[in-house]
Amino acid sequence: MSLDEQAVRNVIAEWQAATLAGDLPRVLALMTDDVVYLTAGQPPFGKEQFAAAFQAMAGRNVRIEPTSEVEEVQVVGDMAYCRTHIRVTVTVGHQQPRIRSGHTLTIFRKQSDGRWLLARDANLMTMEA
Repeated sequence: MSLDEQAVRNVIAEWQAATLAGDLPRVLALMTDDVVYLTAGQPPFGKEQFAAAFQAMAGRNVRIEPTSEVEEVQVVGDMAYCRTHIRVTVTVGHQQPRIRSGHTLTIFRKQSDGRWLLARDANLMTMEA
């Protein structure tokens, strides 16, 4: 595995850890300022909308537990794409956990300082039965 591929995998692991910890500044530091998220049934959204949604959940005693299986990472110059299968368990207070899972296709961009950041994310998660 190349150093760049390992760096992309490390970003994914860091994202999961920061999300589990509820650490919004750490999560935001892992994405570009011009990030775009694509999700089913919603228009594309960016970093500000992501942050607002994350903060809204923080005030509602929400626990987010993500796990992901990296299925493929390809690095081409200063861009990389990654295909994963993710599963996110969301628990609000003492309510029954809601679980969403599915595949994602994520594009990372290498920064001038060598860091890899998430630039685009297409998320195909749906509710599990």
